[in-house]
Amino acid sequence: MRRVVIASNRVPALDGNTNAGGLAVALRAVLQERGGLWLGWSGRTTASPARRATIRDIGSFALGTLDLTRLERDRYYDGMANRALWPVLHGRLDLAHFDCADYTAYRAVNRRFADALLAEIGPTTTTWIHDYHLMPVGRLLRNRSVRGPVGFFLHVPFPPAETFAALPWALELVDDLAAYDLIGFQTRACVQNFLDFVERHRLGRRVGEELVTIGWATVRVGAFPVGADTHGFAALAASPPVAARAARLRKAAGSRMTVASVDRLDYSKGLVERFRTIERLVEAHPEWAGRATLFQVAAPSRLLVPEYRAIQSELEALSGRINARYGMVDWAPIRLLHRTVDHAQVAALLRAGRVGMVTPLRDGMNLVAKEFVAAQDPDDPGVLVLSRFAGAAEELPSALQVNPHDIESTAEALRSALRMPLDERRARWRAMMDHLSVHDVHHWGRTFLDTLGRTRQFPPATRPAPRDREICLA
Repeated sequence: MRRVVIASNRVPALDGNTNAGGLAVALRAVLQERGGLWLGWSGRTTASPARRATIRDIGSFALGTLDLTRLERDRYYDGMANRALWPVLHGRLDLAHFDCADYTAYRAVNRRFADALLAEIGPTTTTWIHDYHLMPVGRLLRNRSVRGPVGFFLHVPFPPAETFAALPWALELVDDLAAYDLIGFQTRACVQNFLDFVERHRLGRRVGEELVTIGWATVRVGAFPVGADTHGFAALAASPPVAARAARLRKAAGSRMTVASVDRLDYSKGLVERFRTIERLVEAHPEWAGRATLFQVAAPSRLLVPEYRAIQSELEALSGRINARYGMVDWAPIRLLHRTVDHAQVAALLRAGRVGMVTPLRDGMNLVAKEFVAAQDPDDPGVLVLSRFAGAAEELPSALQVNPHDIESTAEALRSALRMPLDERRARWRAMMDHLSVHDVHHWGRTFLDTLGRTRQFPPATRPAPRDREICLA
């Protein structure tokens, strides 16, 4: 049987391309170190999916995939995950859409994940479930007599108690989480929000700094900030092909300074506010017109969801208006690339940046902030402008931290970053790099799994799961 089994909504591409998000990069590193199985949705839809996962050995670990039906994808993924859970967890109740049929499909898909995992789990297997897509899986495994260590990690923020309470199924989902031995969050603030919700809704009480009782269960909770592959990314950025590409980017910019940003296309990333910050910079300080350019990669994401199509249209219109107003024959303030790029291209762009602008409105961690630091030339490093609402802000006080909603002050911070002298840039970079060199993705994986192993002194919950909703009542 497997030593470690991991489940998440998606799995990495079989070709090894790591242009997927932070979760894929982080979990690949954990499994390459420990071995095991990674189970997730294949990304495909079929009329009649197989009952068991398709397992393939890809070297140091195995990859298991499940297909979904078109209806399951529409309701579990586009519906419940992306139109209900994602906006609630990121504090955007104005964009949340609640549909009982979506929730029913969500629980049904979670049952399929649990069924597939059972074939791979032995008495001593460590099972690690990831993110909001699969919250109920731990409870479903416990109900099928799995008694080995089972942990859960939430990669996105856990919002304040009153925000999460707006989710119609909030109490049921927290009850599902009580089946895990260890629940991990990105930041101490997220841990506090979760504990506040448990206590405010009288679901349980704290019995220690890291322990909470929920019903009959005693659960350990903690902050486990996801790290970047610091040394690997630094080596990639300094490699001759990537360094040469970064040099070509600087040469193409001429005497101008590059502001580098890489994001998924998402309303939580603060892209509209970032574009308006660039506009404010050149409006308030005309001397920067023709001297600094924002290079923004906005990788397509969830374009079947209406809110994501809307943000794409808004960004294209906004960047076009700003470029038309302030652009020159040989210069534009914003260069928007609406395309997925591979890790090497990301590394080149970040290394070329005099400033890395990572300004989400809300983010669980944001590994791009950490990768920007890792990508820098130690002799001439750039400056990180970082939203205080990104989880990475807890670990990187030497960044220029901003409130991205405050366009005026963020523009001034960007101006300070562009003007910062070399000795200050080096000092700030060194403080961040020293931290990230220790607290990398390998440290994160080891710390979580070691803590999960020690947590088995608390017996797992044995009460039955809340009844799954099979129908929606009008």
